[in-house]
Amino acid sequence: MSKVKVARKSTRIDMTAMSDVTVLLLTFFMLTSTFVKKEPVQVTTPASVSEIKIPETNILSILIDPKGKVFMSMDKQGDMVETLTKVGADYGVTFTPAELQKFKLLPTFGVPIKDMKAFLALKSEQQDKVLANYGIPTDSIDNQFKVWIKDAFVANSELRIAIKADQKTPYKVIKSIMTSLQDLRQNRYNLITALKNETAKK
Repeated sequence: MSKVKVARKSTRIDMTAMSDVTVLLLTFFMLTSTFVKKEPVQVTTPASVSEIKIPETNILSILIDPKGKVFMSMDKQGDMVETLTKVGADYGVTFTPAELQKFKLLPTFGVPIKDMKAFLALKSEQQDKVLANYGIPTDSIDNQFKVWIKDAFVANSELRIAIKADQKTPYKVIKSIMTSLQDLRQNRYNLITALKNETAKK
């Protein structure tokens, strides 16, 4: 008795639909993701249980490292250009269009205004290496931080301040920052912290 031959079926799987879904997911995540700005120093923020989210626009971020060095960033390039122009005018420093163009592309800045032109003349790789050695002066003799804040709010009165400080930052530095903000009548700001897990049992 002859054997019945079973027709072999192709095991090929059409991956067209899967590829379409993958491309759609990739596009979705690319369009909805918020990129984290590069920071010149590593900061370990203190923990808290607050879950209040910081607005995504009109943000003036203040970064304070463990040694007390202060850096700043703004989310709008136009505000950065206008602020640098005003700060430069306060200190008698004029910036060229090329320097303003380079400044507005910086993710974070924190250089004394007298060193700003030399800093902007560096290549981006060199800027990343030396920025951590600077910091915006906050002392009572030359409080450039206060000038930056004042001129930033002249450029954009809708700014919201977000302070990100290391948990080991000296208290006197934090107090100096908050005193400068109070002098400018900027009494509302957000403190960026890490989320603290609450244990069910105490």
